Amino acid sequence: MTALPRGETPGSPAAASDDADATPSADGPAPSAGEAAGAADGGSPTADDAGTDETAGTDEAAGRQDGSGSEDAEDADGGTDGADAAAPLSEAEAELAAQRELRQRIEQRKAEREGPIAAGTKLSGKAADLLAAVRAVESGEQSAGAFFDSPAPAPAGPRRAAPAPAPAPPRTPAPPPTAPQGAPPEAVAATAAVLAEGGAPAALAGAATEALGAQAPDALRADPWQLLAVPGVRPEQADGFARALLGAACGPDDERRSAALVGWLLEQAALRGHTVLDAAQVRAALAERAVSDPEAAVRHAVAEGAVLVFQDGQEQEEEQDGRAGQDGQESPEPEATAEPVQVLLGLDRYALAEESLADGLARLVSTCEKDADWSRADPGSGSAAELIRAAAAHGLVAHTGGEAARAEPAALITAARELGLRALGATHSVDGRHRLAAATGDPDRAVTLSGLLAGTEGPGRDEEGAFAVDLLVVLDAPQLDVESAAILVESLADGTRLVLSGDPGVLGSAGAGRVFADVLAARACPQVVSRTPDPGPIGELVSGIGIGELNQVEAPGKEVVIVPVRDAGEAVHRTVQLVADSVPRAIGVPSADTQVITVGHGGSAGTRALNTALKQRLNPGPGRFGGFDPGDRVVHVPAPGRIVPAVVVSADTEGLRLDCAGTPVVVPQERVASCVRHGWALSAHQAAGTRWPAVVVVLPGDAAQSLNRSWVYTAFGRGERHLSVVHGMDQALPRAVAEPPVLDRTTRLRTLLETPAG
Repeated sequence: MTALPRGETPGSPAAASDDADATPSADGPAPSAGEAAGAADGGSPTADDAGTDETAGTDEAAGRQDGSGSEDAEDADGGTDGADAAAPLSEAEAELAAQRELRQRIEQRKAEREGPIAAGTKLSGKAADLLAAVRAVESGEQSAGAFFDSPAPAPAGPRRAAPAPAPAPPRTPAPPPTAPQGAPPEAVAATAAVLAEGGAPAALAGAATEALGAQAPDALRADPWQLLAVPGVRPEQADGFARALLGAACGPDDERRSAALVGWLLEQAALRGHTVLDAAQVRAALAERAVSDPEAAVRHAVAEGAVLVFQDGQEQEEEQDGRAGQDGQESPEPEATAEPVQVLLGLDRYALAEESLADGLARLVSTCEKDADWSRADPGSGSAAELIRAAAAHGLVAHTGGEAARAEPAALITAARELGLRALGATHSVDGRHRLAAATGDPDRAVTLSGLLAGTEGPGRDEEGAFAVDLLVVLDAPQLDVESAAILVESLADGTRLVLSGDPGVLGSAGAGRVFADVLAARACPQVVSRTPDPGPIGELVSGIGIGELNQVEAPGKEVVIVPVRDAGEAVHRTVQLVADSVPRAIGVPSADTQVITVGHGGSAGTRALNTALKQRLNPGPGRFGGFDPGDRVVHVPAPGRIVPAVVVSADTEGLRLDCAGTPVVVPQERVASCVRHGWALSAHQAAGTRWPAVVVVLPGDAAQSLNRSWVYTAFGRGERHLSVVHGMDQALPRAVAEPPVLDRTTRLRTLLETPAG
């Protein structure tokens, strides 16, 4: 493996330096809003420099790092603004409301138990067995120890049977999204009084009431550790709050504390992309937090219904043994084949989402019209023709490829439209939607996935609540989290064709799950691998990174330039020089079209430090509108995991006015701190799904541990015409590229998809 070429800064000598450009140091992470609640005995909250944000409520994602799960802490802001007064319905609010409506329907189905879950089938397998067992414990018919002392019951029938291609039962029409309602003022005031009594800041009252409901005051008095349900609150802070309220009755082994800790650990794992965790990991984490009997704590959490437990490996083995017995074959000797069964713990919201998604995908596969006549469509040749033929014959298809391969789904959409089918493409970002619209030649054929789910884009829904489409192509499929995927599949009518398309080498979704990777690994459908390579020096470089090679590439037009630096301070200085002067002058790409991507938000060369330096150079001002000035380049974060690039226009009593790619957006004053950030520099997760004419990737030496192949592949692939690499990692970069990708998320979807349907 050869090293990347060393080069000069485009248009300027490599040794150029300007002492006048002082490199600002990064501010240290500010304490979270709940820190005044007190610290745990023998410990204090720790701040993750790569993931802690200054704004209230972002500590919930402090564990995220680039390349390992969902690194983007700032994308996952829960904030403490849940009690804000209701604002006029916007696209972001409509999206959140639509998700909230679906989750309410799921909760209702959970309560009824006998009704269908999201995909139109009953919850089955281990999830159904466990829910029945939980009810038995709650009613006193069974002890909590039975969850672990007794073997998992053998399934009475197939785990999940795909519905036959017969008419499905009528769907419940999806209710129109409504604007999110703020918490009742009287409940917020009562909650603030309880928080003050326990020494917690009153600023948490709105978020606590949003999380716990109008009964929050009584709930917190009865169980102070329910404060952990508030985004940004850590166990140390909840412990201090509980000591203030309970006094001598507060202890580390309080069952209320252990149950809340188990739920909090799983919520933190979800922020890193996991839908479940190994029970051994949970027990180890509980032991680190002074729980003397972690095993008993887990049993209690399961008995209380706070978490669900899964033993998928054991269930599959029992199913296989049962089929072997039915066939008259002897089962293998247990001692010869038995392996330890992994016990997984998960929150019901993700368990239901994965079950629903697996059932929904099976429904699409089984209800597709497999003998459809697509002979009139012109398939052309190559990978596009293969994709069109696969979509004609199957209800679910996976398509993989790089940036140039996006032309193939566009060809599929065009071919389906020529046949009179209602075909649509959904992308992760606004930029992706524009590129897809250009490829198809019709802006009506492209939407963002968030806009489609919110009902603000696309053809709308039919009388049964399903999207009015015959073929849906989801591009940027790696960015699809399990809850969004479950909502999407729930909204597709029987017989709809679904194509998941994306580059498996990029970073995964900001939300929990690894939907696209699990579908590929389970081989649940035909897979079409594009043979269209990405062109040019950048395409050649990124293709090599995808297979673990950091190759030297010829870049006669300075398409790829390496700028070596000695430390983080020099990295910030050279980055500002590149964006403000060198790239516009030598490459012809203006500063407004040049994007900086760096490893994480904290540190001396993270997004905060770089944005401070870039604003000082490109748009200096006092920040009189909540830290922003007209002309500032920002990102709007309307929902966790989704950003919209924008430019500040002005501000007034209604809020901060933004121009989001030609669409005016007003962010209410109370939401600016949690929903708007400077956007000259982004993390790789924020940049996924979007491309710019020029990209400057900053690799400071102190961030080497956060680097891996997926991060490098994603960041380097964001540039269309030019890529500058501000390189201070020495040999850490080729080592990160050479190491094979690891399975960094624990999920159940692959197991559910691999389970035989009959």
